[in-house]
Amino acid sequence: MKTNLSERLQRLSPSATLAMSQRSSELKAQGVDVINMSVGEPDFNTPDHIKAAAIRAVEENYSRYSPVPGYPELKKAIVAKLKNENGLDYEPSQILVSNGAKQSVCNTIMAVVNAGDEVIIPAPYWVSYPQMVLLAEGTPVFVEATIEQDFKITPEQLEQAITPKTKALILCSPSNPTGSVYSREELEALKDVLLRHEQVLVIADEIYEHINYVGRHTSMAQFPELKERVVVINGVSKAYAMTGWRIGFIAAPEWIVKGCNKLQGQYTSGPCSVSQKAAEAAFAGPQECVEEMRQAFERRKNLIVRLAKDIPGLEVNNPQGAFYLFPKCSSFFGKRDGDRIINNSTDLAMYLLEVGHVATVGGDAFGSPDCFRMSYATSDENIIEALRRIKETLARLK
Repeated sequence: MKTNLSERLQRLSPSATLAMSQRSSELKAQGVDVINMSVGEPDFNTPDHIKAAAIRAVEENYSRYSPVPGYPELKKAIVAKLKNENGLDYEPSQILVSNGAKQSVCNTIMAVVNAGDEVIIPAPYWVSYPQMVLLAEGTPVFVEATIEQDFKITPEQLEQAITPKTKALILCSPSNPTGSVYSREELEALKDVLLRHEQVLVIADEIYEHINYVGRHTSMAQFPELKERVVVINGVSKAYAMTGWRIGFIAAPEWIVKGCNKLQGQYTSGPCSVSQKAAEAAFAGPQECVEEMRQAFERRKNLIVRLAKDIPGLEVNNPQGAFYLFPKCSSFFGKRDGDRIINNSTDLAMYLLEVGHVATVGGDAFGSPDCFRMSYATSDENIIEALRRIKETLARLK
């Protein structure tokens, strides 16, 4: 029997972030002291009151299949969160809970994108966006935002990218991989463009909403004239240090929610019952833990920016959210260390891992080949040591 995988699967690329993390783990298993800055995962533990809610759920026998779109109590807690924190009015019927925000994004794309539809993706982008569009047989359309424009697209760029085939725009703010945050004024300017093109939906990935260093988060759904074309993606992974609990959600027009519900009902069913009760406690419980973690991330951001700016050859901006730094490193391309030549950012990331023992991710995977990504969701001590190693390693390139 032939072992040919489907054409659908052959169109996809492996996740570069997970691949680098795996290579890092392999070196660690060999006894190498690797500092892993490749994965976007808070290093904090899930807050105690959330863990306690999960323990109660186990004791109360939340061990059976949950409803496909999520428990009603959790959906009500999400509705209250959106009202209280974002000033957005949704009904529980406009909420769908999934196995992580990643599934929420993929559900949405699979539910609305047809073969040949174009989806605008600002670059740099999270590695999975274009792969999900390809899975839906759509066409990713990349709009490049350089470090000089703080990695944010302009209204003029958006206008030029829209065609009659455009189905959606994916917008991530605060951004993975850059940490850039669109201001309300910048989003309003993009909104004005979108209002001229009624067929374009907005998939607003707001998973980093609470890791924001410049003030209150603004959502595209907060513009009333655009709200019925916006799918808000969010979850508990980043704000509450709950990456492994796998709970995300969409807030969207009911016709999209019904479509995603139909899709989810066929290939995963409802999310984990215990995780949902934990997520309910996260949204409905005390929020001091969120601010404490945000403050820690901001302190780490200031630390890594200062240290990275001290490394000759790196061009560094000042990210306004999330927990990533995305320096421009193209000045090292063509340089060598002995027989080893740095041709691109993926080469540079592998060099930093194998020689400097710091795991990062090349920008090629994010649609920005002149840069590389470092996650500072780790201790101050790790950041200081990692940047020392990076500075020392890059200095070897001639």
